[in-house]
Amino acid sequence: MSPVLRKLLRHPSVSLSCAVLMVLLVIALGAPWLHTIDPAAMDYMNVNQPPGTHAVVTLADGRDQARTYLLGTDTYGRDIYSRIVFGTRVSLMVGMVCAVMSLCLGSLLGMLAGYFRIADALLMRIMDGLMAIPAILLAITLVAVLGASLPTVIVAIAIPEVPRVTRLVRSLVLTLRDEPFVEAARSLATPTPVILLRHILPNAIAPLIVQGTFIAASAVLTEAVLSFLGLGLPPEVATWGNVMADGRVNFSEQPGHVLYPVLLLVPAVLAINLLGDGLRDVLDPKFNRRKG
Repeated sequence: MSPVLRKLLRHPSVSLSCAVLMVLLVIALGAPWLHTIDPAAMDYMNVNQPPGTHAVVTLADGRDQARTYLLGTDTYGRDIYSRIVFGTRVSLMVGMVCAVMSLCLGSLLGMLAGYFRIADALLMRIMDGLMAIPAILLAITLVAVLGASLPTVIVAIAIPEVPRVTRLVRSLVLTLRDEPFVEAARSLATPTPVILLRHILPNAIAPLIVQGTFIAASAVLTEAVLSFLGLGLPPEVATWGNVMADGRVNFSEQPGHVLYPVLLLVPAVLAINLLGDGLRDVLDPKFNRRKG
């Protein structure tokens, strides 16, 4: 076992966050077996029911089916428990895909801006312009223009994070491009793409991993906010934000319909942020010295 991996496993924030994320991952991957009722199935005879409600539903083929709504039903008679379980898959996928997308695009732009002085001025002015717009407002605008769908929501959440990654990578490239090992590679007529990918990018992996965890946490929260406001994924899609949005209509009688998704949303965002803090402590020795 490598020393870095040993330090990560011994770090309390990393171990705790990994345990929480492992539980959420099991829920997400096991959703087809953990759910009790089709999350899209509607039962108009049993709307806004409390947890533990038992009902007999007549299916389209004429058969009667006994159902137990573990966490109750929403305003359309859909099983809240099943929708929360399947919503875990959407939230984790949005977080991971947004993080990967913003890191890839931001790393490319950051390396170009940091290594080529001609591209620096243009790219960084564009990044400054994007950073001047609040992230949630930019995401709402992109969803409104492109339409509500899963790919659109992912792009709308990832784009506002690109300028932060770009600035991070640019600062690292500005520090590394004049280092002796880069100068040596340049003197050997090494192609520029090879210098960027083989000599400079590996030195930026640690801070990029840390930044990616914070982006993933922000993406999970932003997706829930957009869906809660009715500007994210379509209402029929099972997401934590959509479950909360459906439950707010009957919040005074059944507050749990809004709070149940929060019991997973808060630990998910907190665990991802704690993972980022732990990775920063282990992978960034300079931060540890400043902290000490």
